[in-house]
Amino acid sequence: MKKLYYKLRINALGLLLISFVLGMVLNSCKDDDDALNASMQITAVYLENADSDVPDRQVEFARLGQLLRIEGHGFTGLKKVYINGYSCYFNPVLVSDNSFIVSVNKNVPTTEADPSVRNTIQLVKDSGSYIYNFTIRAAAPTITGISNCMPNPGEPIIIYGVGLEEVTKVTFPGGVVVTDGIISDEEGEYCQLNMPTGVSDEGGSLFVEGANGGAYSANYFNYKQGLLLNFDDAGSQGSWGSSSSMITAEDLESAVIGEGNTSQGNYCRIPLAKQLPISAGKNRIAEVWTAGNGVDPDWSTLGISAETPVSECGVQFEIYVPNEWSGSGFLKICCQNGFNGGEWERDCYNYVPWIVDGEEVPFVTTGWQTVTIPFSEFYKSKASSDAWTTFADVQATHAAASYCNFGFYFENSDVKLSNVTGNANDETEFASQAISNLEIYIDNWRIVPIQTPAYSDFPEDDSETTPAE
Repeated sequence: MKKLYYKLRINALGLLLISFVLGMVLNSCKDDDDALNASMQITAVYLENADSDVPDRQVEFARLGQLLRIEGHGFTGLKKVYINGYSCYFNPVLVSDNSFIVSVNKNVPTTEADPSVRNTIQLVKDSGSYIYNFTIRAAAPTITGISNCMPNPGEPIIIYGVGLEEVTKVTFPGGVVVTDGIISDEEGEYCQLNMPTGVSDEGGSLFVEGANGGAYSANYFNYKQGLLLNFDDAGSQGSWGSSSSMITAEDLESAVIGEGNTSQGNYCRIPLAKQLPISAGKNRIAEVWTAGNGVDPDWSTLGISAETPVSECGVQFEIYVPNEWSGSGFLKICCQNGFNGGEWERDCYNYVPWIVDGEEVPFVTTGWQTVTIPFSEFYKSKASSDAWTTFADVQATHAAASYCNFGFYFENSDVKLSNVTGNANDETEFASQAISNLEIYIDNWRIVPIQTPAYSDFPEDDSETTPAE
């Protein structure tokens, strides 16, 4: 009887244990099913960047190529992650019900994405899908140049760069903001708008905001405190002797010329019509100067610190060339009146705009456009000894000259490509030609800073210049 009792008791315990195990399995399966069938929700998105001071930062947008950590719930069983409609990689082994990591593929479309999926993250699993609105941007935009840095109010400005899609706001020096009438290139290579009134004469950077975020230009826009000569009310023109090459104040012109960006008062044609035609192999055909010693401003008063590297300051002027200039001739920009002509050395720079990437390309403009040449491009900065490294060096060379005028020559000698590129292996030589008809106009000579303020997506954590102030 006892044996039967124990046998029944053992069987009962076995059944209880089996029931318990089965219950656990069934509950576990139910929990798994519940997790798989649970609705999904994203509550926060974090940018993962080990190189940042904030390696796990909650964000409201992301850029192509960045790594994101997604927080929320219901992620068990996640099968696909689509960003702007593009399938992006995540490791399913590292998915928990509340978090996972996904990489924003560099091929994800941004402004070109279908409007129905643009700026969205879509999660997909067997039980359904979930869409979360989240801004996706391409790489941070950059500004590479500005068509005219000293335009008249109302005249067009073209801002060149990369990633300038859908620009909605441009802030000018002095805090002047433009949001209307901005035309953006679909490829993001430029945007265009008109010069507003009230822009500060102290100059500064343009700050552009668009679909891909913000970008600064170099800080030389409308930089009038660096003016050396504008042939009107800034600086003094000098002339001397009886040389046929000298351009005097009586030779200046003032008729309004140029389309879009027009002339501003008096300006200089170089060479003059009366100096044409020009024979091949001739230098110092035409020259125009500031007044020089005792009259020109001290270059230390132009608003640029002495410690500024020569790559971050330079010469700027406007030029208008209505007919094609090609094959012969160049402008020599002289930091002193101490050149005989033909030099590719010392404190000058030869401007040859019709040579592009080693090839002859006709140069022509429809209106006045800005030319910017850093002092690092002047031959003195490339010298084998006693080379310029800072603006203090530039100032010292200019101040020590016997005749510290600033000016331009027009020259027409042969041009070696190696002199233009600085590469001794460029053996091409452009032989000078006779020139019978050429129109080149210049104005607004100035020394400018060429520094681009840093821009951060997260200014609250990083030092950043306030836009255009």
